[in-house]
Order: sequence, then structure tokens, then C-alpha cells
Amino acid sequence: MSKKHSFQTEINQLLELMIHSLYSNKEIFLRELISNASDALDKLNYLSLTDEKLKGLKFSPRIDISFDSAKGTLSIKDNGIGMNEEDLINHLGTIAKSGTKSFLNSLSGDKKKDSALIGQFGVGFYSAFMVADKIIVQSKKAGDTKAYAWISDGKGEYEISECTKEEQGSEIVLYLKDEDKKFASKWEIESIIKRYSEHIAFPIFLSYEESKTQEEGDKKVEKKEHKCEQINKATAIWKLPKSELKPKDYEEFYKGFSGDSEAPLCYVHSKAEGSLEYTTLFFIPKKAPFDLYRVDYKSGVKLYVKRVFITDDDKELLPPYLRFIRGVIDSEDLPLNVSREILQQNRILANIKSASVKKILSEIKNLSKDEAKYEEFYKEFGKVLKEGLYSDFENKENILELLRFTTSAKQNRSLKAYKDSMPKEQKSIYYLLGENLELLKASPILEKYKRQGYEVLLLSDEVDSFVMPSVGEYDKVALKDAASKEALSELGEEEISKEEKEQFEALTKEFKEILSDEVNEVSLSKNLASPVALIGTEENAMMANLMRQMGQEMPKMPKNLELNITHPLIQKLSKHQNKEELKNMARLLLDSARLMDSGSLDNAKEFSQALFDLLEKSL
Repeated sequence: MSKKHSFQTEINQLLELMIHSLYSNKEIFLRELISNASDALDKLNYLSLTDEKLKGLKFSPRIDISFDSAKGTLSIKDNGIGMNEEDLINHLGTIAKSGTKSFLNSLSGDKKKDSALIGQFGVGFYSAFMVADKIIVQSKKAGDTKAYAWISDGKGEYEISECTKEEQGSEIVLYLKDEDKKFASKWEIESIIKRYSEHIAFPIFLSYEESKTQEEGDKKVEKKEHKCEQINKATAIWKLPKSELKPKDYEEFYKGFSGDSEAPLCYVHSKAEGSLEYTTLFFIPKKAPFDLYRVDYKSGVKLYVKRVFITDDDKELLPPYLRFIRGVIDSEDLPLNVSREILQQNRILANIKSASVKKILSEIKNLSKDEAKYEEFYKEFGKVLKEGLYSDFENKENILELLRFTTSAKQNRSLKAYKDSMPKEQKSIYYLLGENLELLKASPILEKYKRQGYEVLLLSDEVDSFVMPSVGEYDKVALKDAASKEALSELGEEEISKEEKEQFEALTKEFKEILSDEVNEVSLSKNLASPVALIGTEENAMMANLMRQMGQEMPKMPKNLELNITHPLIQKLSKHQNKEELKNMARLLLDSARLMDSGSLDNAKEFSQALFDLLEKSL
């Protein structure tokens, strides 16, 4: 007896999208179904070696594809882990909401680009509805006696009923739409598999009938012969010698492996022999994965032991700041039944991880020799790479070499280039933190450094305020917050004379009284372009760093207000006697400094009113 079920709401949205929108690259449905079949074979391959209940199972992993041109059907069958009734509901009727919503939210409207995202989002099965108006899945879970059929036309519901199936695994039968019956052909299937699935590690067989003309007496008779051919290489590409592989081989494997429609930016393939034996193949994508900044990002690295798939869900295989890497680690030394807990503490894997990180960072350094290519890489992954400064002390110096910055003078500046161009008298590398690059470029503090001929790193990425204060130094040169008292004291600025102090003493005192709740100090300067500037303190910087380490929001802390005594406005105010007008001017100047400092105000209404009052009086 069959049971009807409704699709999850997000799946209905997804199916609507698949059927009506993402049709510019329909052929990827076959790549996705083959990839799913390969995963099912991987899982059973592992369990047949480690699970006592399945160790006696006769298992020769393979994927079989067949078609019927007359009926317009296409079948993809595997003898992998299979699914029971609960699995069919969970895997084909429901998907993780966060992943589905991320997929739907990431769509650009460009049909070709959007269809290319399908593989990355783990929703590949549903791509079959781009070409089929009915799908039947028959599946039997390894070790079970019952088999089940899942049937749907993709219009809101699906049915599940018991069926008869001898071997474990799944068979998916697509009833192709009239306009997509071209996929029920030998040439089309072979072409797609050569393009996307050539390096699937299991053999893919294609069954078909071939017509041949034979002579029988005086007559020529057309007979059909049944053929079954393996149509992929079925090699674990990472185990092949590099000398046997071409760039195109790596590109094709990467596309099928990652679900990415674009070729990778670069790859690094290495084999270690000696006390530890393992092979790694890592790829750097051209574009950031959709979940790069999600806490629940999916690892892009698969772990194998002696070519047996172990896991693709272990975020410990590489550090989080390299979560954009896609690839394979295949160890000869790990036990097959290694658990997740053992993996996290395993000395062998720790050594593989350490060596892999160094290999990847070395490849990124090689990439940096090509400025155009590196700019492309850094735009996608630079922010993530910076996280390693805080979390990977062992490779901190290597990571610092890879970073690029916008400075007060140039773009895409490395720390080496910055240091090499420093004037002899410059004591430190200076940086300025903020939330907006344009505001940082306009900061009055920069004028102080510009007068000395010093560049300042302008840091506006969210991660900057968290990691940069922890860096300390680069190549024996200290990094200092340009707004800190310690950094400003190194500038050798023109001193304020005794006469000048006396001239502005009353104004300074007045401003201190008016703004006592909002600033630490009011001081004088000759090295600003604007009338006033807010300057941070050592306490500000230390407290900010401490709060960030604790994962807490940074409270607003008072800064020092500097008055530019060379500016005509400040000079006129020093002679102004009207207390009420001075009070309004002090608050206006403080708020204008805040706008320059952070780009926002808490009391925008009060600021506007004070400005309007001043304008009215001036008229």
C-alpha cells in the first residue's frame, strides 16, 4: 500500500525553480545523479570493511546506466548503501532548511550561473526534474530485507510503497519530458560523462542496444545486439603519477568532485613517502563557496584511507581559515574504522594536516607571483586568510607574507613592499582600523602621518579589528594602531609653543567642561587638515582587543579630541566670548569628528537641530 507525503515547503520552492527557471544547463542533472550514486558506493565500501553486519556482503561497486529511446526513459543504478523508507523521506522529501534557504537566497537571476550552483548546495537530486516529468526511485538498504519505491512528478507530493528488489542500492528511472528525450541516447550520455564524471572512482557501465545488419541467405536482416560498456576510467586521479596527468584531467576531476562549473584557480598534488605515506590533491576555486561565511559551512575536503572513503564532514582536516579549499587526503597509515573522536586527536592526521597547510600556503605564495591572478584570489579569499593570523601561530609569518592591504598611498600593498619603502626614521608599521574604507581614507589622523611621509594601512574588513592587534610585529618591525598615543608619539610632530598654549588655554578649558562626559581630553595640534579629530588611546586599543577576544561587543569608549590651532575656525573660536554659542560649536565639532571617525551619529536629530540653529543665526 502506498503512502502519500507532501514535500517540505523549501523543496516545493526549489522544484518550482528547477522546473521553470534553471534550464540553460540541463545536462548537469546526470552529473548530480552519478555523484550521488558514487557517494552511496563510498558509504557501503567503507561499511563492508568495518561493520560486522556487512563484512560478509558480496560487493563489487558499480554504476549502471541504461535508456529506452522509444519510451523516453533513462535509468541510473548503483549497488551502494541504499535507502529504507525513513531515508527516502529524509533524503528525498526534506533537506536542511539552512542549506535550501542559502541556495534560494544566493540566486542571481542569471540562469546559467544559478544552475551551476546546484552541485555546491547539495540539492542535486532535484535537478532531475529539469528533464523529467516523473521520477521513480527503487531502493533497498544494505542489510535490510524490504525494498521501497519513491514516486513523484515534482508537483508538491510523493508516494512511497514497498517494492521488489533483489540487490541493495538504488535505481532512479527518469521519464523524460518530450523536449529532453535527447538524453536517452548513447552519444549524449557518453558526452556528459566524459565532461563531468570521467574520474568518478567507480566504474560506470552503459547498456544499450545496437542495430546490426546481417545477411541471411539472399536477405539482409537487421538484428539488435545488447551491449554493455564501461564508459569512464574509474581511477582515483589523486593516486595516479603527476607525469600521467594533464591540466585538463585535474580540471575535469575538480568540476565533478566539487560541483563547480568553473575550472579551479590552481591545484597542488603531492605524495609523501617515508615514516608516513599519504597522497593529497587540493584545489583553490575561482569563486568563494556559498557558505564561506556561515558557521555551519561544509568541509570541502574528503578523507580516504587506502582509497576507501571515510568522511567528507570533518572540519578538522584543514584549519577554518582554509575552508575554501576543495580536495582529497588519502592516508595509507590510518585504520579504516577510525572514528570522528579519534580523528580529532590522531597524531598521523595532525602531521598530515600540518604538512598540507604548508603545501597550500606555498602554492598560494606561488600564485602571488602572478599579480592579476592573485588579485582575483585575494578578492575572494583574502578576508578568510587573515583569520589564520589569530588561529595558526605556526604559520603566522607565512600568512603575513600573503596578505595585501590598501594603504593611505597605494592599493594591493604587501607588508614586505610597505617595509621596503619605509623612510629610515620610521619606527613602526602603522595601521588604522574602521568600518568604512572611504571614511578611513578621509581620516584627519592620516594628515599627521602624511606630513612625515609615512604610509598607513587602512583596515576596514570585519576580521581586521579582531586579528591585527594580535599580530605584534612583522619582520622585527612593530605594528601599531595609528590612532594610539604610542604611535602618535613616534611622529616627531611640531611642538606647540608656550605662547600658543596660552592663546588657546581658555578655549581648551571651555571645551573640556562642555564635553567632559564624552571625551577623555581636549588637546592642541598643528598637524591636522580638519578643525578637529578624535584620537584613540592605549586603553581604547587594549580594551577593544580584550573584548573581541572574549567575543563581546565593543562598548563606546571616550577618545581624545584634538583642536587644530592652524585652522581659521579654531582661531576665531579662541576669541569668542558667547558661552552658549561656544557650547553649540563644541558639540557640533565633536559630532563632525565622530562622523569622520565612524560615519554615524547616535544623536543625528540633535546634531541637525544645532546645525540649523547655527545656520539661522549666520543668516
